[in-house]
Parts: sequence; structure tokens; C-alpha cells
Amino acid sequence: MASHEDGSLYIVSTPIGNLGDITYRAVETLRAVKLIAAEDTRRSRILLDHYQIATPLSSFNSYNQIKKAPQFIKAMQAGEDVALISDAGTPGISDPLFYLVGQALEAGLHVVSIPGPSSVMAALTVSGLPIDRFSFAGFLPRKKRRKATIESLAQLPGAVVLFESPNRLEKTLGELLEAFGDRPAVIARELTKLHEEILRGSLQELVAAHRGKKWKGEVTLVIAGTGRGGKKVEEGEEERF
Repeated sequence: MASHEDGSLYIVSTPIGNLGDITYRAVETLRAVKLIAAEDTRRSRILLDHYQIATPLSSFNSYNQIKKAPQFIKAMQAGEDVALISDAGTPGISDPLFYLVGQALEAGLHVVSIPGPSSVMAALTVSGLPIDRFSFAGFLPRKKRRKATIESLAQLPGAVVLFESPNRLEKTLGELLEAFGDRPAVIARELTKLHEEILRGSLQELVAAHRGKKWKGEVTLVIAGTGRGGKKVEEGEEERF
């Protein structure tokens, strides 16, 4: 069990684009802890400088997590509080930072969530699709199990949320159309940033309208689940979900 003298691990959500999208509590926490474990210290430094946060940064990512995690655990066991942040959004979602959480819990340390921005929730809330239930699948497999994964997602009753690289977006949209059928979908690009773009339509419409387009920036996809019949809802047709 954790001692009252142990430090805590704070999981701090940071902006996904617009630096103004950070909570007061997150700023206060980042200022108060002794150390910040960051996925990419160069990117995180931009945020910290903007809010005049002088707390030391230490890199923590998939390349050094095995080596660095024990150092952070030792610091917390010595009474120091540590904050964990990702490049953007909530740590542990589609990144390897959950590893430190597991190590901290195994050591009996206190883990605290400082909630905030998430591109998953941002895309869902502006999609216009039913989101009373949804599934988040992160990035699709590049090759192995890719087709089987897409076909499995196509059977889910709730909305499906995916991340995708701009270089693979056109190919992915075509694969989704083939497996999901022509159902409503949304492309949310560069959320909260200067060039934010929300494109809504059926998968077929999105494929046809943007064929050959050179996509840029971070992309989140939302596709309607089978609760809408797995097809586009025509004007005047009753929605069932």
C-alpha cells in the first residue's frame, strides 16, 4: 500500500491543438509537481512556456519506458509528485503512456486523473451522429488483421471512432465503404486548430467528393453504427437506433 509520504502520479490531459483548451486544475498541477514525464519534451515545452510553467521535463515514450519507469516510481516513493502528459490530449489513449500507470499501481502508488481535452470526444460531439454508445478503435492495423478488424467494427451497434494518417485516409475511406456500406460518417481534421475542418456525409459521398485530395494534419473518423441500419438515412426516412 502507498505510504502517506509517497508522491502521486497525475495523469494530465493537455490541449489537442488550441493551447487555450487546458483546465485551471491542469495548469496548477503541472506547476506543483516535482517532475513532468512527457512523451515528447520539445512539443510539451511549447505548452509549458506558454503558461510559464518551470517544472522540469523528462522524456517518457515507447523507446525508453522500460528504463525510465523505475526512475519515476523511485521518485514517487521518495515523496515526489510526478505528472504524466502526452503530445496532445489524454495520456494512454493511442500512446504507450499507460505503462507508467500500471507500474505505479503495482507499486501501490496513488494515481490521479486530471481530465481534459480528447480528440475522440471532440469528434463525436460535432459529428451529428447518435453517440449514446460508441467504440474507439484507435489506428487500424497496417496490414495484418486489417480487413478482419474493419469487418468486425462494421458490425458494432454504436458509432465507431478511428484515428488515421492523412497519407492513408483515402485508402481507408474506400475500405470502410466496402465493409460498412454507405452509412453516415464524419471526417474531423485538425480539431481545435486554425484549419479545423469537419466534413459530413455518407461514406460514398466522402470518397467521391475528396478522391485524390492531398490530406494534411491529424484526422479523426466517426462512422455510424448498425443502430442506423448500417446505411445512409434518406431525407424523410425515420431514424431507428
